[in-house]
Amino acid sequence: MPALVVKPLDASTWDAYARLALRHNGVWGGCWCTWFHTTQAEKTHTAEGNRALKERLVCEGRAHAAVVFDGEAAVAWCQYGPPVELPNIHHRKEYEATQTTPPDYRLTCIFVDKAYRRQGVAAVALRGALHLIAQAGGGTVEGYPHDTQGKKVSASFLYNGTRRVYEQAGFTYLRPKGKGNCVMSRVVPAG
Repeated sequence: MPALVVKPLDASTWDAYARLALRHNGVWGGCWCTWFHTTQAEKTHTAEGNRALKERLVCEGRAHAAVVFDGEAAVAWCQYGPPVELPNIHHRKEYEATQTTPPDYRLTCIFVDKAYRRQGVAAVALRGALHLIAQAGGGTVEGYPHDTQGKKVSASFLYNGTRRVYEQAGFTYLRPKGKGNCVMSRVVPAG
C-alpha cells in the first residue's frame, strides 16, 4: 500500500475532496455526502445543490471528515461530527427507540476511491477520524457499520465500513440497527 496521509476536510483540502467525489459521480448519484447533514431547510435534490451545500458546510466549519491522501490525490474519507451536525442516520426510528445516551460524535460515511478498495484504506480513514476527534477533545464516538457476518459484500455498498474494521479500531458492538447494520461505540481520549 502506498504511504497515505490523513488531513482534515477544510477549505485547504476541499478541491481534492471535490475531485474525488466528481470521479465517482458526486458519490452515490450526487449525494456529496450531504444526506446525513441535511435538515428540511437545507435539503437539496440535485447533485449541484448537494455540492454547493457541502462546500458551504465545510467553509462554515459544519462538516468534518478525515480525508486520506495518496500524494496530492484524495482517495478516501471518513465523515464525522456531533449528532447536531449529522442528524440523519439510516434506520433512525429504530435507533432512537433503543438509544440510551447520545454520543459526542457520529461516524456516518466512509468512502473509498474504486482503485483503493479492499486495501485497508477504510481503516486508515477511520483511524484518521478518531485522531482528529482526539485532537478536538475526544469523547464517545458511535459508528454504524455493516455487519456482514463474514459474508463478502460488494465494497461499493459498504457506505460506512464493516463491523470488523470497527472492531480492529477498538469499537464495541452495542446492538443491531436495521437490516445488516449495527451500532458500535468507543471512547476516544483527548489527545
